[in-house]
Amino acid sequence: MTTTDDRTALSGLEVLRKFQRAQDADSPNIGRLMGMTFDELEEGRVVMSLRTRPDFMNPIGTVHGGIAATLLDSVMGCAVHSALGPGVGYTTLELSVNYIRATSTDDRLLTGEGKVVHVGRTTATAEGRIVDEKGRLIAHGTTTCMVFPAAR
Repeated sequence: MTTTDDRTALSGLEVLRKFQRAQDADSPNIGRLMGMTFDELEEGRVVMSLRTRPDFMNPIGTVHGGIAATLLDSVMGCAVHSALGPGVGYTTLELSVNYIRATSTDDRLLTGEGKVVHVGRTTATAEGRIVDEKGRLIAHGTTTCMVFPAAR
């Protein structure tokens, strides 16, 4: 995806599928920076994962909470995006994260799942969860997004 014009004729799900196919391309984005990958993508539901690494360390030696917040913001926002029609945009208005347990920086797989709760004309909500490779809950959250109608 290189221009905004490419996106105006596609549904949110179609945009994300194109992005998923190109995720290994050399284009700057937050997913590439953090090593996130799309694992599952369907209307209203997105699963992404990443592996922890020492670069994610906070001062106490565990994964920084911002990593979980970014993964949650990504899966919940993309879940909302996947439910939007052609040319419709969105942005995060509110993000709430509950941290359940600390995670090591030594190559642990974290998987985030976002699911749409509601999509309206002006706002949308979603919920998300992050689990480790043993299925233990790491964090969960909710988001409210502002929906921008397609230009006429």
